[in-house]
Amino acid sequence: MYSNFIMSFIPLFVAFDAIGILPIYMSLTQDMDSNVKKKVLTHSIITATAITVIFLFVGKGIFMILGITISDFQIAGGLILLVIAITDIIFSHQMSRKPHPSVGTVPIGTPLIAGPASLTTLIMLNDIFGISMTIFSLVVNLIIVWIIFSFSNRILSFLGEGGARATSKVVSLFLAAIAVMIIRRGIEGTLGIY
Repeated sequence: MYSNFIMSFIPLFVAFDAIGILPIYMSLTQDMDSNVKKKVLTHSIITATAITVIFLFVGKGIFMILGITISDFQIAGGLILLVIAITDIIFSHQMSRKPHPSVGTVPIGTPLIAGPASLTTLIMLNDIFGISMTIFSLVVNLIIVWIIFSFSNRILSFLGEGGARATSKVVSLFLAAIAVMIIRRGIEGTLGIY
């Protein structure tokens, strides 16, 4: 049982990539006070939990009914992330980012936390390890995401305001690259190129 947990935990840990998306989370919440940031974190974890659990039970069926493939899902998620990245890079000087908790739902809750990688990984793990082990691994991973995001203030204070803003722009470029990579994988999946 322990080995099954490790085997189901690690792919989800990699798919969620909490450490990798932490700079994006910090970039989207850097101008928020601590109370708003707590609300955003709560909304993002609730959103990610709801989406992943619902998707775990009905994802395959929805895809079959709507004729959607995993590749289609990857392309859509990638396009959303690309729009977010481009908006942050180009329009951040013209529009000040207003602290609003809805950012916890989209884009942080989904597609950053509960994105194409984590959702497709869940379907695969459910087929291999069963529903109970998959849900247990999911819950542990979401707790880890919550813990990592909870310490973002300390990381931000370490970087300083100038460092945080510079990091934000670099992260937006990486986010755009990640979005293009997700879109490319979706196109490759559609064309059968792997």
